[in-house]
Amino acid sequence: MAADDDRPDQINTNLLPSAQFNKLERVANTFRETFVLPFRQTPRPVYYHRKFARVPTIDQCDISDEVCKYEATEQHERDKKVDMFKIKILRKRLTHCNWYWGANKYEKCQTEREQYQDSAVNYHLRYGELGRTSELYEYYMKQKHRMIWLRRRQEAGDATAAYTD
Repeated sequence: MAADDDRPDQINTNLLPSAQFNKLERVANTFRETFVLPFRQTPRPVYYHRKFARVPTIDQCDISDEVCKYEATEQHERDKKVDMFKIKILRKRLTHCNWYWGANKYEKCQTEREQYQDSAVNYHLRYGELGRTSELYEYYMKQKHRMIWLRRRQEAGDATAAYTD
């Protein structure tokens, strides 16, 4: 008890700096809300989060509607890029799995290998053999001819003929 009697009364020394800080904070917040925020532009979304609205495909466009044809071509180019990047991601996964498992890669990486091969075959069926500078009509005609060919195979009795894309 003697130690408690020897200690002087504690004065709240944090009261004065806290009050001064609150005044400064109020002034800064008022300035920010009055002058800074009204002139600030709304934040733009990050480019890789941008979502494009789907546009009509080339078969839904009128013959004389050039804007619709242009939008369909741009949509097709975006779809092609997305499919290409999917293939690249699957290839990286397969390469990483093969590197990680080494000698056991044929057993452990079977699912990655099947996913990559299926995606590569579908990419080739859709975009292959036409070249880089092909027009959208050529892709559309390739798809149409493939569907006709599959329909004829189904009519001939081939049970494995199915359009999977």
